[in-house]
Amino acid sequence: QVQLVESGGGLVQTGGSLRLSCAASGRTLSSYSMGWFRQAPGMEREFVAAIAWNGGRTTYADSVKGRFTISRDNAKTTVSLQMNSLKSSDTAVYYCAANLYLEYPRITRGYDYRYWGQGTQVTVSS
Repeated sequence: QVQLVESGGGLVQTGGSLRLSCAASGRTLSSYSMGWFRQAPGMEREFVAAIAWNGGRTTYADSVKGRFTISRDNAKTTVSLQMNSLKSSDTAVYYCAANLYLEYPRITRGYDYRYWGQGTQVTVSS
């Protein structure tokens, strides 16, 4: 069982930045592909970004490309999502997800992730 805990959400103005982190309790994430997803009120959950377990290949939704960066720390105990140039349309609950040895293209599909965090709210005010 992998328990994921997100942190770093909050309220920020349009154009601002936030950094979300996701940590797994009691284990490293080196063998896990990690994804960030988000869900706005009344909307379906959508893919945001992912980083593969092997080699660290990253991929992004078109809506965040060039503004968001997903990364792992050197000890592979946390995965972060740096969010810059935030827009009101980025307002959502953000979830991190993990699955062991998940490969492309499944890495962008929410239903292929087994473990999920509880979510952290990001609100961008205009």
